[in-house]
Amino acid sequence: MTRSLFARNPSVLIFLACLALFTLGVTALSESVGTGLISTSFVKTLGKTLCLCLIALAMDLVWGYTGILSLGHFAFFGLGGYMIGMWLMYERTRDIILSSMANNDIPPTAQEVTDAIGNQIFGVVGSSDFPLIWAFSHSLTLQLILVVAVPGLLALVFGWLAFRSRVTGVYLSILTQAMTLALALYLFQNDSGLRGNNGLSGLQNLPGLKDVPQATVSLWFLWASAAALGLGYIFAAWVVSGKFGSVLRGIRDDEARVRFLGYSVEGYKLFIFTVTAIIAGIAGALYYPQAGIINPAEIAPIASIYLAVWVAIGGRGRLYGAVIGAAFVSLVSTWFTGGQVPSIPLGFYTIDWVDWWQVVLGLSFVLVTLFAPKGIGGLFDLWSGRKPPNRHGSDLGPGSGSLQEQEAEA
Repeated sequence: MTRSLFARNPSVLIFLACLALFTLGVTALSESVGTGLISTSFVKTLGKTLCLCLIALAMDLVWGYTGILSLGHFAFFGLGGYMIGMWLMYERTRDIILSSMANNDIPPTAQEVTDAIGNQIFGVVGSSDFPLIWAFSHSLTLQLILVVAVPGLLALVFGWLAFRSRVTGVYLSILTQAMTLALALYLFQNDSGLRGNNGLSGLQNLPGLKDVPQATVSLWFLWASAAALGLGYIFAAWVVSGKFGSVLRGIRDDEARVRFLGYSVEGYKLFIFTVTAIIAGIAGALYYPQAGIINPAEIAPIASIYLAVWVAIGGRGRLYGAVIGAAFVSLVSTWFTGGQVPSIPLGFYTIDWVDWWQVVLGLSFVLVTLFAPKGIGGLFDLWSGRKPPNRHGSDLGPGSGSLQEQEAEA
């Protein structure tokens, strides 16, 4: 009899319960419907943190479970943000234009409204014409489809080219980083169609809801981000369970042996790479309306490196570890870079944590890698008494001196 996902993975129910309690707690303490002990800006920070936890979950699937160290998943995250940002900026600008033209003696034509919107959006880069990629910016439904389709299609094409060539290891990491860098450099150009270095701004204003306070909007996005993270966690737990998850871990540990057993290694890797890119795009589509702005700097390769650091600190190969790592680093980063940590005067030099935070993060990554490879998630193993399976190894041949299997940890 096949057991349910929750029976096989009791940690899923624990995670969902903690996420629900967290969301309810923030709601009760928010300015919108609660006591107001948590400010609107911090509610946005928490909502953005949940989105970062979702992309960390995707990174753990592709790296922690499949062994593909992708340094390009933040590119998919940014593309998701750009896709929803185009609709938000178009509709917000349209509302402004219609309001300004409402008192005209002669009602404007549809073309005049479109021209005015184009001039308002692209005037900053010396243009007034809508690029082809903005063809569906007037439709929320189509842009939501693009949130999924654009990152997924890019990952599908890139993954098919890379995996069919059997590029692995550090070479694959370099390729994903090169893809991210090329995309960022392209978006920095004014003729990219996405306003170059200026990016898309004003994304926190939901069209048609200008009378709704930001305290309420931020709470809506927090709920949406929590729901996306919960569904993403269930999906990730389902993926790594059963035979499919065993194949993924087999690819991570010994790709050649899995291929020898007859499994389509390239197919598995392409599937997980594409699906996690889609998850990253959805996370970005929820993140940037809370951030209010997106520009090409968000897609720089360093962001994807930070993502790998989060997962490593949390404990890769553990879904909850990826979430913990992203949440921990995101909130601590906000604390350090927000000027809330006092500087340390040394007489000859003053340590300003705004400048030194990245050094602390890099040092933490090195220390975790050397002394705590299981990350923060490993502490839960100690607390729960979880131990790796007792595998002593078996002969791989008839001779007594044949090679032995290496010890494998769960």
